[in-house]
Amino acid sequence: MAVSDRRRGACYACADVFASADCELLFYDGYCALCHRAVKFVLKQDRSGKAFRFAPLQGSTLESRISPERRASLPDSILVLTVEGELLVRSDAFIHILRRLGGSWGFWARLLALIPRGLRDWVYDFIARIRYRLFGMREDLCPVLPPEWRARFDP
Repeated sequence: MAVSDRRRGACYACADVFASADCELLFYDGYCALCHRAVKFVLKQDRSGKAFRFAPLQGSTLESRISPERRASLPDSILVLTVEGELLVRSDAFIHILRRLGGSWGFWARLLALIPRGLRDWVYDFIARIRYRLFGMREDLCPVLPPEWRARFDP
C-alpha cells in the first residue's frame, strides 16, 4: 500500500477477515502512540486471539458499526463494542478489556471497578488529553505487527 493510501486513513495491516461471533471490537486512536502500545499489550495478553479484533477510530469499520450521531459524542481514545452491542468508553472500556483478558488482569479490573466511575474517567480523560505530548503521534493507523497478528485488524 502506498504512503498516500495511509494518509487517507487506510491501514496497511487490515485484512478482509470477518470477526467471529464472540469476538469484540476494540477501536483505538490510530495516530496515538500510547494507543498503539495498548493494542500491542492486548494482542500479547490475548494468546487465544479470540477476545478482540482491532480497528482504528479513523477507519471504515467504526463508520459502518456506529451511527454518525453517536460517533460525534465519542472520545478519541479506546472504545470497545461488545458482543451484546454495548459501546464502552473511557475507564469502563479499559476495565472491560482487563476482565476479558482474564487471569491476574481480572483481579486488577475488579480492583479498579471499586473506584467511582467519575474519578476513574477524570484520570482517564487527563491521560487522554496529554497522551500525544507524553507518547507522541504515529503516521500509520495500525501498529507495526508480526504477520500472524495482522489478520485480527479491520479497516
